[in-house]
Amino acid sequence: MTNQLIFIQESLDSCKPSERKVAEYILKHPDEVVNSSIQKLAENTAVSEATIIRYSKKLKCKGFQDLKLTIAREMAVFETTPEKYQDIPDDDSIESLINNVSYNNIQSLENTLNILDTEDVEAAIQLMTNARKIAVYGIGASGFIAQDFKQKLTRIDNWCEVGLDIDAQLTISANLTNMDIAFGVSYSGQTRDIYESLKVAKDNGATIITLTKMGENPVSSLADIALYTTSLEKNIRSGATSSRIAQLNVIDILFLGITRNNQEANIAALEKTRKVVKMIK
Repeated sequence: MTNQLIFIQESLDSCKPSERKVAEYILKHPDEVVNSSIQKLAENTAVSEATIIRYSKKLKCKGFQDLKLTIAREMAVFETTPEKYQDIPDDDSIESLINNVSYNNIQSLENTLNILDTEDVEAAIQLMTNARKIAVYGIGASGFIAQDFKQKLTRIDNWCEVGLDIDAQLTISANLTNMDIAFGVSYSGQTRDIYESLKVAKDNGATIITLTKMGENPVSSLADIALYTTSLEKNIRSGATSSRIAQLNVIDILFLGITRNNQEANIAALEKTRKVVKMIK
């Protein structure tokens, strides 16, 4: 998938019904769409031309013509990758299982690399470096991502608190100030507890950073800086698999960026914590 098609795929859940018709048609027929007129697309999707123009602008394009050019340009750069994704492989062989899981994870990382905004990542790193305290919120699979970030920040002696349920998150948020950051992790962006906790933090003046899938969603709507990942997961049967890998990759980027900003002191702290843990073991 090209960057634009990835964005369209990840944004489906936030589309209005008429916009979703356009989005799904583009995803199924990208080659046809780049050679189609707006009148033809309106006819094929049973929506108005105004809807197509509005949806194109929602995708950060000037209009439908600009959207077509963007998709065509990206399709010329990126070779079409065969569809290899399976939520749970039907093939019983271990070789198929290994290849399938590995492909899904690799593709999620590559897709996330294509949609990560470097300016937003840099801004998030600078804000986290200078924050008095970082509060990290995650529930379920996203809770493991939050715990991983806390463990990393603790090793370089950064004040970080993690909230894994609504009570802990609201308690932490109630004591945040404009010197602090609340970092909400929710792949769907729909987690109500994360939304409510971030809202309290925002009301108290904290800077809000989020990590969700692409597209408009309640959690990222609160963000001062919204970071995004993408994955190939299409079904809930296998749980958070490739999306978790993509999120952990962003966490590693943020952590190493923070570490680099005060490299000498942070490397010393990492070495100090490594030695003390090794002594006990």
